[in-house]
Amino acid sequence: MVAVGGHHGGHGYFCHRLEFIDRCSAGCARSEVELVRPQPLLEVRDLEVAFRRTGDSPLVVVRGVDFTVPPCSTVALVGESGSGKSVTALSILRLLPESHAHIHERSRILWEGRNLLEFSSQAMGALRRRSLGMIFQDPQGALNPVFTIGMQLGESVRRAEGIGSARQVRQRSLELLAQVGIANPAARLSAYPHQLSGGQQQRVMIAMAISTHPQLLIADEPTTALDVTVQRQIMTLLRELQRELSMAILFITHDLALVGEIAEEVVVMRQGRVVEQGRCSEVLVAPRHGYTRALLTCRPTLGNLPARLPMIDDQGDLTPARASSGPRSSGPLPVVLEVEGVSKSFVVQGAGWRRSRFQALEPLGFTLQAGRTLGVVGESGSGKSTLARMVAGILVPDTGQIHFPGRGAPGRSGRATQVQMVFQNPFASLNPRFTVAQLLTEPLMLQGVGTGARERVELAVRWLERVGLNERALNRYPHEFSGGQRQRIAIARCLTVNPRVLICDESVSALDVSVQAQVLNLLRDLQDELNLSLLFISHDLAVVRFMADEILVLYAGQVVERGKAEEVYARPRHPYTQQLLKAVPQGIPLSAQGEE
Repeated sequence: MVAVGGHHGGHGYFCHRLEFIDRCSAGCARSEVELVRPQPLLEVRDLEVAFRRTGDSPLVVVRGVDFTVPPCSTVALVGESGSGKSVTALSILRLLPESHAHIHERSRILWEGRNLLEFSSQAMGALRRRSLGMIFQDPQGALNPVFTIGMQLGESVRRAEGIGSARQVRQRSLELLAQVGIANPAARLSAYPHQLSGGQQQRVMIAMAISTHPQLLIADEPTTALDVTVQRQIMTLLRELQRELSMAILFITHDLALVGEIAEEVVVMRQGRVVEQGRCSEVLVAPRHGYTRALLTCRPTLGNLPARLPMIDDQGDLTPARASSGPRSSGPLPVVLEVEGVSKSFVVQGAGWRRSRFQALEPLGFTLQAGRTLGVVGESGSGKSTLARMVAGILVPDTGQIHFPGRGAPGRSGRATQVQMVFQNPFASLNPRFTVAQLLTEPLMLQGVGTGARERVELAVRWLERVGLNERALNRYPHEFSGGQRQRIAIARCLTVNPRVLICDESVSALDVSVQAQVLNLLRDLQDELNLSLLFISHDLAVVRFMADEILVLYAGQVVERGKAEEVYARPRHPYTQQLLKAVPQGIPLSAQGEE
């Protein structure tokens, strides 16, 4: 029996899913015959989408995509960035710009047997208001920052339900916020998006989507940027709403662990094509296509700890994991970082002229040894990034001290040669106006490394080669690289000044699973080669388990648990740590992960 969803056996899990389907189908009042073979709610047939390019032939991004979504079911659309998942979803909703995107004449998107591609704009708009809803990946980007939650949700309510009275709109908005589990909904109506947490913002997006009473809800990566506990809450909410509203869900994600917990059917896409599809119980246990097997294998898990992760090559096949450079030292190691009693608070603007002080981090301390990794976990607001910025010298602690033994007591400018930081978003952390050569030689120049421009460029090339790139990248700009390549450049930029400590603040959370494996392996290789110490911050507990030697668990600015990684994961003592581990998606049967 295998553990799925934290506590169910494999067989019990799938029985649970079948029971859920039966309840949902009963809610739809389908006959017994229809339950055996229900009429599809949505059928996508031979979908081909191309983007027009000035002075060049159209770029085909989706080709020959076929799948169906039965009523009241959940179908998962799985694939990495560029696979065509979001383009497929936008094609269903007819939201692609007609001036730039072309859907082939032979393609069909059937809604209860009618081709949506033949609908007029007015008819399609009416269908979106009445029967279709969508949750976008980034709620912070999807919500207008200058309008209150009440104004934005109220607009959806008016358009969907045709309510004209302001009192009725407010009442319906309050009902929707309560329905998606937002506490004190009356106060939230007057709040702006930036005043809500990421999970609250996503709940607002769900409230706006279900205001149409949709038969089909399209959820495009709705939990990607969320902490594991918030992710679990959103997944639970979606299942409850599905039962309550008797709706189907098209769930778009790159996380196969989530797929196993929510979906009955899965469609795997790569480079615009469907490479495999079928029931989750079959695809996740015995995948037929090499790319599906690769996706299942290259992501770290809580139970399997290889020295290096297997990776996916350019053809979508699995590259076996390489062995590490050798056994790690088990003797006493020198300490390279000492944090003693540091704390941090911020002044928060209240109503009118009132101000209050928010304690972001209570006094804490720890040490980090040479060549080792300290993993820091906790949900948003726990103080992880505040701690990282204090160690990096970006923030000054209110109390306590930070030492780097062996290199004296550095000032703020000298700290750069001892600690560097890799940020979460490689698209924002690199100056778009600088070439790669400028990005890598600037820190060398500021630290006085190298006798001239030529020597600094030579050093930059060495670091590019160290992170798996070459000198051809020197004259290119950040936008010309993929997300994984940009993160490699960001790592190379940090290493140019030869730091002893590298801080990774959610540095792989925005990457696809295959690119994530490449970057994690790279960090492990660099650690072995350079005896580099890592302060590794992430909300992904499986990734932290793969990387970390020791764990520090933060909750509301306080350390609630610390210890050796294997001990914390195997025998968590604090209820919050237990809650974090219980919330980790484990929908992939262990047999699909290569474990017995």
